[in-house]
Amino acid sequence: MQKSAVAKNYRFLAIMLGAMILGCVFGALWPKAAAAVKPFGTVFINMMFCVVVPLVFASIASSVANMKSRRRAGKILGTTVVTFVVTGAIAAVIMFILMKIFPPVPVPWSEVPSGAMGDYASVSDMIVNFFTVSDFSGLLSRRAMLPLIVFSLLFGFSVNLAGGSETLVAKWLSSLSEVMLRFVRLITWYAPVAFFAIFAGLVAEYGSQITVAYGRAMLVYYPLCLIYIFTAFPLFAWFGGGKHGIRTMFRHIARPAIVSLGTCSSVATIPTNMAVAEETGISKDVSEMVVPLGATMHMDGSCFSCVLKIAFVWGVFGQPMTWGKLIPIVLVAVLSSMGMSGVPGGGYIGEYIICSIFFPNQIEMAFPILVMIGNLVDPPATMINASGDYVVSFIVSRFVDGRDWLERALTGKSGAVESAEP
Repeated sequence: MQKSAVAKNYRFLAIMLGAMILGCVFGALWPKAAAAVKPFGTVFINMMFCVVVPLVFASIASSVANMKSRRRAGKILGTTVVTFVVTGAIAAVIMFILMKIFPPVPVPWSEVPSGAMGDYASVSDMIVNFFTVSDFSGLLSRRAMLPLIVFSLLFGFSVNLAGGSETLVAKWLSSLSEVMLRFVRLITWYAPVAFFAIFAGLVAEYGSQITVAYGRAMLVYYPLCLIYIFTAFPLFAWFGGGKHGIRTMFRHIARPAIVSLGTCSSVATIPTNMAVAEETGISKDVSEMVVPLGATMHMDGSCFSCVLKIAFVWGVFGQPMTWGKLIPIVLVAVLSSMGMSGVPGGGYIGEYIICSIFFPNQIEMAFPILVMIGNLVDPPATMINASGDYVVSFIVSRFVDGRDWLERALTGKSGAVESAEP
């Protein structure tokens, strides 16, 4: 029974990988035809975004509302945020060192094309939009994920204070969370078709636009993402899960990594991350808080790209990247990456922040360069961001459930299998 379930999961994974590869080939050979199938991928992404708002609200609010100990909820939240900041800072420092060794633009450009710039948010506006929206209807948009999470946390704590799991609202939230997870399973059956269309469109649209300078930048960024997965992630998993952490992490991380590559969205990967966290043995209250928070606040891949963008534009303008700039660059990388999904205007808020701080007099020239880099690094950056949410749950589990949480979870699973055998 257990082997059959594993085979079924890997069979579906193989189907999705095959669809992605076929989509890449299709986009390269018939770029015009790829534009015709692109809507099939957009349908899947839109469906996932429609599901994700009620799923995040129900999962977080239900988790907090049914928490037996409010102290535990606070411990989970505090440990989660601190872990996000630390891992993001580590990623930013790694990229800074690489940019010193292998600068993406060693020779300044003689001419730089300018691009249209709109108004960018002030610091006070970013703080307000980071946590809140102007009215309740604004919470129903995926562009307000951080305010939605804040609202869900406060709603869950309110239900907990009003009676917790014994209240009708808490029971309704639990049922809604289960319904939304089933909803996601139905949508997932359409994933192979969507992945074919998504990757066909990506190859057709971006395949021919990489110049020598951008190619040099990608030569650093793409391998770094793979190295990070096979070095930093195992270290995090070992620290959080002990001797079984690395093997367990690699057994499950492929699914969220592939889903994030296909959708280019950490938010759309929330359901998959929750599923693999449950299979790993991570406490439900931990995964239901860490994963949704991670989708908008845990951005190691975006920290990589932020430092790369700054180094790239400095190279274009012939400005040196000195060690004295390390601390402000790391701070901007961590804070802008954590805030990008929470501010109206989408991912370009990161580019706005970088321009306003480091290139205030060259915004019209710097902004289009940054946007292009963002488009080129988006898939691997999202993969690091989203799959890293699952890995971080190992660290949070260690501090919340003890060092041996994974060993106890694995022992419980093996005991259940043995008891089921005749």
